Amino acid sequence: MLRRPFRVLAAAPVVLLVVSAASCDSGPTGINVGSAGRGTVDEIVEASGSVTARAAATLSAPAGGTLAALRVEAGQRVTKGQVVAVIDAPDVEAREKAAAEALDQADRGGGVPTGGTAGFTAARMRTDKQARSAFGDARTAAAKITDPTLRAALLKQVDAAQKQYSAASDAAGDALRSVQRGVASLGDAVGALSSAQKLQARQAYDLASAAVDALTLRAPVDGVVQLGGTSAGAASPSSLSSLLAAGTAPAASGALPGVDTAVPAGAYVAAGTPIATIVDTDRLGLSAEVDETDVLLVKPGGKASVEFDAVTGATYQATVRSIDLLPTTSATGGVSYRVRLDLGKGAGDDGVAAPTPRPGMSAVVRLQVRQATDATTVPVSAVISSDGKDTVWAVRDGHYQQVPVTIGVQGEDVVQVTGGVTPGQRIVVSGADRVHQGDKAS
Repeated sequence: MLRRPFRVLAAAPVVLLVVSAASCDSGPTGINVGSAGRGTVDEIVEASGSVTARAAATLSAPAGGTLAALRVEAGQRVTKGQVVAVIDAPDVEAREKAAAEALDQADRGGGVPTGGTAGFTAARMRTDKQARSAFGDARTAAAKITDPTLRAALLKQVDAAQKQYSAASDAAGDALRSVQRGVASLGDAVGALSSAQKLQARQAYDLASAAVDALTLRAPVDGVVQLGGTSAGAASPSSLSSLLAAGTAPAASGALPGVDTAVPAGAYVAAGTPIATIVDTDRLGLSAEVDETDVLLVKPGGKASVEFDAVTGATYQATVRSIDLLPTTSATGGVSYRVRLDLGKGAGDDGVAAPTPRPGMSAVVRLQVRQATDATTVPVSAVISSDGKDTVWAVRDGHYQQVPVTIGVQGEDVVQVTGGVTPGQRIVVSGADRVHQGDKAS
């Protein structure tokens, strides 16, 4: 398959018209004479690209534990919210149980300070310490969750709870200072602290319950299941024997050749171990790298044709969705810009529908950036540069005459001429280097 890293100029069906007309006269001198034609010229920018999925979300273990249940199979289609897997994490579940007991004790009035203001201060400090510990544990647990939406939701919950508790603790402190100034009773301060203690216990339980709920992994989008993460492989212990002896799932960065990296049910998983990836393939796209010399020609809504190494002989249609504002730098130091396209259906040379490509497949994207219809056209080989100007050799009064021309849309085989020649004008289409001004046309 032809690949070009930079701009490529291509032609529409007018190629056959012009070439056949241009090849009508050929002399022993190697000079071929044809005629300017009329037709459509497409200017094409060719770029390498790859198929992209609409979305892909990896579900990872939010805490260390055992993969208690894997409720999906690779390739299975799931809906948003469907349970994919369940993690058994004793530490997280024990924290919820302890928080439930603390909440029950607070509801029954446990922890109410005795011993005057000194006992009040000690109880408040103890409650503040418990709150800091609960918030810290909740933040640590949330930070280990790889799903950004779930992680953000849990962290937002922690922030809200911490702000609410801080207000309750400050209220208890204000009540104590009122007691010390003699404007309030100790009972009022104890009531404020008791409210803060109950709030802290309730928040600790809610946060612990949220961490337990996160152990049930649910599909964040509709899509198809791929077991494990999105990388090519996952890291593993130094030997297969150590993997089997430990009964653990491999971590996520390398792979043993020939070993399935999917985490089996019943295996131990560390926090962050990818369990499954849900890939939304309902609307496939393309990501193409367009050279900086061409990107200004590409416009949203522009059409493109696409070919894949994996689907020989098939052509797919695509539409430009957006062009990145910031560039990327290639390994060779060139600057390019990412163009994103919506991928349409494809068909083979025989007209039969082409198969749906998979995300990540490499592609050659031919972007139609300009088109001239009903245009005056000449073969590319007819145009030569003379003193910095585009010219063609025209046949006039039986002799060759060099004529300046203005080039419009440029195709691979033909170009649009907006001035200098008209359709039907006889011109030299090849062998122009052998022609001299005033020579008799053959």
